[in-house]
Amino acid sequence: MFHRTCKPLFLLPALLLCAAVAQAANTTPPPAKEISLQDAVAGSWRSDANKARDVYRHPVETLQFFGIQPGMTVIELSPGGGWYTEILAPYLAAHGQLIEASSPKAEKFTAKLKANPEVFGHIVKVIPFAPPDQVNLGPPNSADMVLTFRNTHDWLIHSPETLDAVFKASYDVLKPGGVLGIEEHRAKPFSDARVTAGALHRISEDYMISQAMKAGFQLGDVSEINANPNDPEDINVHRLPPDLSGPEDEHAKMKTIGESDRMTLKFVKVVASPAVTGHP
Repeated sequence: MFHRTCKPLFLLPALLLCAAVAQAANTTPPPAKEISLQDAVAGSWRSDANKARDVYRHPVETLQFFGIQPGMTVIELSPGGGWYTEILAPYLAAHGQLIEASSPKAEKFTAKLKANPEVFGHIVKVIPFAPPDQVNLGPPNSADMVLTFRNTHDWLIHSPETLDAVFKASYDVLKPGGVLGIEEHRAKPFSDARVTAGALHRISEDYMISQAMKAGFQLGDVSEINANPNDPEDINVHRLPPDLSGPEDEHAKMKTIGESDRMTLKFVKVVASPAVTGHP
């Protein structure tokens, strides 16, 4: 009447334990299958509207440039609506960890995660992140990669010290050799950073590099993956697609420009080896 593992009637406690184990097993999601970046980008869980922007945002090429691998611990700063979260979560699900550093007030992002637990529930960890008050990203030397997409101007708008604090927090949480990947709307070279951040939501590339290096990072590489030579770099990025926040009679012109010209920078945490003393 019973299977071999739980057959005598006098072993009722064991029967109950078997049932409990079976129930727990049924509620535990199966291990995620490792997928490629291309498969993550093509996933059915992404909306058509998000996929339509791939031509401007180049997610596969961008993440490959940063050097992402499926077993990494990756922190995404201020994920906004979760455009990149939809790609990072399934890609890292099998062997890695995705940590979303998000504002506690980001209700839409929280709702997005809860609405699709099969994609996000078993992989995404959310931590509070609201510069300048909350910038701690976790234990020192615990992450392989920190990513930020089109956010740095917001921290600079608050103050240069806020941007510095985010860079320091990113440096501290990364392991030696870890990568800080930045994509940001580009301003004209040597522009006044506070002015372009506030008025245009842009930062010049030279300023970005200098601030990251001041925090201790080394510039690992520069890419033009997300460059757009049609963008004059002197207009507010929200007038461009996808927002088109300006007057309706300029929308056609803005669409011919496309999304903003963006820098794509890879910084590396390089920790100097302690000096060797003593006789040779």
